[in-house]
Amino acid sequence: MGKKRIVKKTATVSEGGRSSTRLSAPKRAVSSGVFYVESSYNNTKVVVSDTKGKVLCWSSSGSLGFSGAKKGTPFAAAKVGELLGEKAQMMGMKEISVIIKGVGSGRESAVRGFISKSGVAINSIKDTTPVPFNGPRPPKPRRV
Repeated sequence: MGKKRIVKKTATVSEGGRSSTRLSAPKRAVSSGVFYVESSYNNTKVVVSDTKGKVLCWSSSGSLGFSGAKKGTPFAAAKVGELLGEKAQMMGMKEISVIIKGVGSGRESAVRGFISKSGVAINSIKDTTPVPFNGPRPPKPRRV
């Protein structure tokens, strides 16, 4: 069906002589920000931005290598949160506001993973999941 690509991770040699994969260096130093979690049944997307709304870093379950039904699991969402927690810690974040959207199973675990790796204080948690208040239009009456 075609060639299979082999993806190699970039490795750097530290002072101790060991090779380790490293995260990309942060572009800015930010003290406070907003942590957006969008969790659906199929995937979990997470964005860290500053208070003005400029995106600093983002990730999703699919971009970490999870595929199929595994993308929507709480484990995958926790891994996404941990990755962004490390990036936020490198940027020097002290406090963060959390905005959650969606009905997936990775809502809470993404936030827990972020907190466990970064140690950032949470100011507020807000749920902005859209809820229909009138529903779809009913079907027309049947004509016989």
